[in-house]
Parts: sequence; structure tokens; C-alpha cells
Amino acid sequence: MSAPLDRISSVVAVAARHAEEVDREARFPFEAFAALKDARLLSLLIPVEFGGDGARLAEVAEVCSALGQHCASTAMIFAMHQIKVSSLVSYGAETDWGKRFLRRISDEQLLLASATTEGGVGGNMRASVCAFEREGSDFCVEKRGALISYGAQADAILVTARRAPDAAASDQLMAAITKDQYTLSRTGVWDTLGMRGTCSDSFILTAKAPTEQILGADFAEIAAQSMLATAHLLWGSVWYGVAVDALVRAQNFVRAEARKGGGGLPPGALRLAEASTKAEAMRAALKEGLARFECAQENHEDLNSMSFGVRFNNLKTFASETAIDIINHALLITGISGYRNDSPHSVGRHMRDALSARIMISNDRIYQNLSNMLLAHRLDPRLS
Repeated sequence: MSAPLDRISSVVAVAARHAEEVDREARFPFEAFAALKDARLLSLLIPVEFGGDGARLAEVAEVCSALGQHCASTAMIFAMHQIKVSSLVSYGAETDWGKRFLRRISDEQLLLASATTEGGVGGNMRASVCAFEREGSDFCVEKRGALISYGAQADAILVTARRAPDAAASDQLMAAITKDQYTLSRTGVWDTLGMRGTCSDSFILTAKAPTEQILGADFAEIAAQSMLATAHLLWGSVWYGVAVDALVRAQNFVRAEARKGGGGLPPGALRLAEASTKAEAMRAALKEGLARFECAQENHEDLNSMSFGVRFNNLKTFASETAIDIINHALLITGISGYRNDSPHSVGRHMRDALSARIMISNDRIYQNLSNMLLAHRLDPRLS
């Protein structure tokens, strides 16, 4: 099988062709996901022994960035799917059911979604109201007010709940449930400024499944050692792709203006240089984060360290704010041409999609956590 980036070229062409329609109609990018399945990219992270590519996270990040340059909704759905796959590979591959499910994801190119939020917890995914209720060899769960991105289109969902009805709100486990094991009752429709194609409707999720589908590790461990870094790295890669495409449009605008002006520097040229510096800093931070996470996966002490948490929380806030900053520069450079929706230099959709970055796990919540961590954590003054 060819390398992931060789297989993504046809997919991005499909995503680009339908991106405006996906955004305008706030609909799921069916065409792009059919192409992703045809290219067998939904099993990118799954080990070869289970039928996947066994790709490194850096390769997945590259695909996220490539998709983000054309359709942010497609890129974000792809990133969220891979985050769930990553949790399954790390914490579900030790059981017979988990091994069979990973094989099934590869064989059938299943799309995984996540139900980690619900009404009554204020957006805190580390707390649950609902609980897994065991009945013999099965469990039942009912999660109300869950915002589930592409829930209606997913083939399986990873759902969090309290360990048992008498457990504390933070004592959570995660289970993988397949489409034939749950029902979704829609309670709210996703009608938003940007990321409209993610179709993150609200639902009441009701499920019954065998207890062997509950992952063995506490959700707190899964979140800290896998989801935190994987989510921030892949989301950041999507936002980088969105921002870089806006920057390329600004560069094309400046070049056109320079040609019209006989080769002299147009007014936006200096802003272009400034924005390119920001894009380079964003890329460097993501590459450093990917390298750090790869090393930490071989060192559980590092995965559990406070410095690891501080680093990846900082990465999230930096990437989410820098992407918006870059696109804002692109808008200032392109002016009315960038502000219009019918211009080749338009950056309106880029800006609307990127504005979601600061509120996907609110930066304010992250800064609150960081401020508490920094009371105990000693900042590292070293350059390397």
C-alpha cells in the first residue's frame, strides 16, 4: 500500500470540491469521507497486525493539515476519529473484543465518534452525570444532552460515564459501542458560525452492550496519557492547515498587486512577512510537540509528568490563538478581496472555522488549569 500522503491527494481534491457546499448547507462531508474510506485512511493509526497502516502520529497530523487547507470540517472530523482510534489502540488492544474491533475498523473503515460531554457538567468532560449500570454480562447507559460531532453518521461511539451509579462524577470509564448497540434521539441541531460540516448535534444516547466493551483503564488515565496530547496535536494540525491556506491566498494577492505595481512592494507585503513568521512558529511548535509525544510514549513517567501537561496545554492555547492571528493578518493584507465570499482571495470561511479553536475545550478552562499547575511546576529555562 502506498504512503498516506500519496493517498491523500485524491481525497483533498474531493474535499475541496465540496467544501463550500458543506459549509453553506451545514451538512456532513459525505463525498470526502467516501474518498477517505476508499483510500483506507480511517485505519491509518491502527497497527499492521490489525489491518491498518501502523502510521506514526506525525503522518496523521500531516493528513489533517492537508485536509485543513481545503475543508476544515472534513479535517476536524478526520482528526476526531483518529483521536478515538488512538485511545482504542492504546487501551483496547489487550482484550479479544478490542482486537476484533480494531480489525473490524480496518476491514470496514468504520468512522468513530465521541460522547464525552453531557448536560449538567458545564462542558467538563472529566465529569459525568450518567453511569454504566451492569446487568449480568451487559451494561446499560443513558447520556442526556450529549453533543456528539457527526453522531448521526458515525459507525461507533466511544462514550464516557461514571463507573457505577454510586461512583463520584470524576470516577469515569470509557466504552466503545457500535451502531447496532445504541440509539440517538436528537435534542439540538448544530447551526453555527464555522465548522458547520461537523454536524455536532445534541442527543440523548441510550445503549446496551457487553461489559467486555468497557476499556480497562480509568478514563482519567486515558485522557491524561493519550487524548490530551493527541487531540491538541491533531487539532493544531487542522488549524495550521486552515491558517496556511489563508496565508497562501494572501501571498497570491500580494504577488498580484506587485505585478500590477510594476514589481514594487505593495502595502501588504510587510504584514505577509510578519504572518509567515507566525506560521513558522506554529509549525515548529507542532513538530516539537509531535516529537515530544513520540518520545513520551516510551516513557510513562514523562506521560504522567506535570511538565508534559503544561507543554501540551500551552501548545493548544498557542496554536488556537496563532491560527486566528495568521488569518486576521491574511484578511488585513487582502482587504475587501479577502472579505468577499466570491473572491479567490476570500478568507471568510477560514476565519469562521478557526474561531472555533479557542472554544474547543475553552482556552479559559485550560488557562485556569495551567495557572493551578504553575503554582507547583518549575518552569524549564533550558533552550533544548
